[in-house]
Amino acid sequence: DVAQISDVTQVISADTFERPIYAGNAMATVQSTDATKVITVRTTGFDAAAATGGSAAVESAAAQADSGQSAFKGSEIAKNDRPELTAAKIIVSGGRALGSSEKFNEVMTPLADKLGAAIGASRAAVDAGYAANDLQVGQTGKIVAPQLYVACGISGAIQHLAGMKDSKVIVAINKDPEAPIFSVADFGLEADLFAAVPELTQSL
Repeated sequence: DVAQISDVTQVISADTFERPIYAGNAMATVQSTDATKVITVRTTGFDAAAATGGSAAVESAAAQADSGQSAFKGSEIAKNDRPELTAAKIIVSGGRALGSSEKFNEVMTPLADKLGAAIGASRAAVDAGYAANDLQVGQTGKIVAPQLYVACGISGAIQHLAGMKDSKVIVAINKDPEAPIFSVADFGLEADLFAAVPELTQSL
């Protein structure tokens, strides 16, 4: 019987919070008078917690007897040599302009290897089958804020920008000078990605 406050990016006081609305185009400051606060947070909006210190107490809890209503069948752990997308310091992302999954891998993988980066993708690239679903960056994918975000062939739909515009340095490579991605980019290169990205990879 309490209200939920979603996607908090800043805690202003014990009962007041800041959160994005309209796909991140506006920030709302909301206050809750509920005795119990139910919130979700945008992890990229906060610094990592200190590994030591803190005042929380550790309490041991006794294990409960098996109720017999469920059973553990096994686990399949997805293995990836690359950094986890939401924790990566560098992300290189590809868009629909890459044209195929083969071209996506051919162009993006060498650049990611050189930078030690995670690979991301726009929703358009994922929907077209060029990249796996768990690589999607954006409002309907993963919210990221790496030190460096390199967007290749991504026009910059509002939903994508909402998922990566908090990145510290944004580099955009796109042959369309009117692409919205350039509005948030710190460095923009108006060029054909099929020529520019391999050249960048070779230079690195």
